[in-house]
Amino acid sequence: MATRYVVVGGGIIGLATAQWITVTRPDAEVTVLEKESRLAAHQTGHNSGVIHAGVYYRPGSLKARLCTAGNRSMVDFCTEHGIPVDVCGKLIVATDQAELPRLRALHERAVANGLPVRMIGPDETAGYEPAVACVGALRVASTAIVDFTAVCATLARLAERAGARIRLGVRVTGIRATGRTQVVDTTDGEVPADVLVNCAGLHADRVARLAGVRPPARIVPFRGEYYELRRDRRDLIRGLVYPVPDPRFPFLGVHLTRMIDGSVHAGPNAVLALAREGYSWGRIDPRDVAGLVGYPGLWRLAGRHLGYGLTEVRRSLSKRRFTASLARLVPGLTEDDLVPTHAGVRAQAIARDGSLVDDFLIVRNDRQVHVLNAPSPAATSSLEIARHVVAQLPT
Repeated sequence: MATRYVVVGGGIIGLATAQWITVTRPDAEVTVLEKESRLAAHQTGHNSGVIHAGVYYRPGSLKARLCTAGNRSMVDFCTEHGIPVDVCGKLIVATDQAELPRLRALHERAVANGLPVRMIGPDETAGYEPAVACVGALRVASTAIVDFTAVCATLARLAERAGARIRLGVRVTGIRATGRTQVVDTTDGEVPADVLVNCAGLHADRVARLAGVRPPARIVPFRGEYYELRRDRRDLIRGLVYPVPDPRFPFLGVHLTRMIDGSVHAGPNAVLALAREGYSWGRIDPRDVAGLVGYPGLWRLAGRHLGYGLTEVRRSLSKRRFTASLARLVPGLTEDDLVPTHAGVRAQAIARDGSLVDDFLIVRNDRQVHVLNAPSPAATSSLEIARHVVAQLPT
């Protein structure tokens, strides 16, 4: 009898996992359950479309290894399947002397991760980005841009062609064991599984609890808001321009990103969302708010980083402050150059002691694997995360 694999979540990690199961276990029965009416509806469909190189991540960590490998495999995958991709490189820019030590530390980390990077001065930076002002920059040649929704469409097509079944508009409501079989209760009936893979993103910890697993951390949603440059001001930016990040946080700071369609997005910030799918201040989910208020890990995090959080809130509420952050990188940028665009929500796992989980968190429990922390660079790393997950699955 064929092994029945059920993948919860139709974002890029769930789809990549399902597709890789069909490649490596062609006799398997694979079902993907996605609660929305379309694929890539949340984190995957709201991100900046950057294929990251792996600069920021601790050498030897899952993020470092899977992102570096994922950069190559994602570009190769897109090239093979005719998905538009541009290996444009990016600049990480120091705007004052005080940031140079952190920039050099990033350079050392990138070299340790085996990346093609160079420290460059203001004159060479101007050759890449004439509108940028800096005292130094890190040139990361292997960074690329793509539409990850298009990647998902291809993964879904490949998986279905190999026999996988993708069920949209089906929400998981319970998971129970009957002998060696797991019964996944959904809004559209029962789905039997021999092996369960949880790639539910913003709801991954909840799905894990339904499956009888106590997650070591809880998902806390952070909204990232974007502006974009007016069409007639897109020539300010040729590629990707990032600030030197604060190493205490997983967020990279507001930056400027040329998208694969030619638009230029500015952002994101990082504010606590009042719903796991809270794409605006007006979206409030009482259940999610109660979960946040009752979680000691969030209070401990807030106690350590209250100033940072308030700065992000002010920037969210003030276009002037948002513009000022970007103008540190591009002094010619004004408020009139920016128009609001979409927002995304990052599923960030936070431990009970208030620490941010800074690596991918993947937990195996008997015949289950739970992907419990997979924010950026998860889209970049998705093909490699899928290989890592499938290697742990029982047959």
